[in-house]
Amino acid sequence: MSAINPAIVTIDNPQVEIDNLNLFYGESQALKNVSFGIPQFNVTALIGPSGCGKSTLIRCINRMNDLVDNLRVEGLIKIDGEDINHPSLDVIELRRKVGMVFQKWNPFPKSIYENVIYGLRIAGISNKEVLDATVEKSLQKAALWNEVKDRLHGSAMGLSGGQMQRLCIARTIAVSPEIILMDEPCSALDPRSTAHIEDLIRELQGEYTIIIVTHNMQQAARISDYTAYMYLGELIEYGPTNKLFTMPERKETEDYITGRFG
Repeated sequence: MSAINPAIVTIDNPQVEIDNLNLFYGESQALKNVSFGIPQFNVTALIGPSGCGKSTLIRCINRMNDLVDNLRVEGLIKIDGEDINHPSLDVIELRRKVGMVFQKWNPFPKSIYENVIYGLRIAGISNKEVLDATVEKSLQKAALWNEVKDRLHGSAMGLSGGQMQRLCIARTIAVSPEIILMDEPCSALDPRSTAHIEDLIRELQGEYTIIIVTHNMQQAARISDYTAYMYLGELIEYGPTNKLFTMPERKETEDYITGRFG
């Protein structure tokens, strides 16, 4: 795949395998020959300047870009060896398996309880014991249970921004995904709430594969195991975070992480 490029490490048995991925909005190319593998049960960060293709790339992994008009994708993305763009693939099942947390928290105007079990309701699950257990388990994992357990049936809209983002993470966890995509989940949060989310990401790491887009290089260095640096739709460098931040292979990467560019 990408072994010929020393700046792109090869991952043995990647859970997500991206091979020669190209994406076009009409005549404009947003991703250019992107190839790399993402390991299971690790945190992988995508960094790079605005407009470099980070968010576009992660939206390919759960096919959210399908909703965009005049878009064309070439190349291959496999999850657990399965081609996610194959015509026979169940996209609804893919999006259950690959959950997503957005930049701006987006709780529904419902109770905290109903927010968490929203996906289960859609799946036709109505057993109260199952729903109750899922709510508690998901909120516990999202480090929110102790803060909201006495007001589960109150409106989610009364939570703080940081709590709302953790609620959205709980909602994602509730449907038992294998992979969680996070598109700048802390960019609208204050430092204290950001610290909560970062702690949570590290706690979830051993149970889920997490792929996070971040503009904050310090955040990438703190929470990720692997980091990919992108520029103008191309993958410039990818490897273990410690190495990429201390001994990058490419001068473009060094210039970006040292602040000489971007």
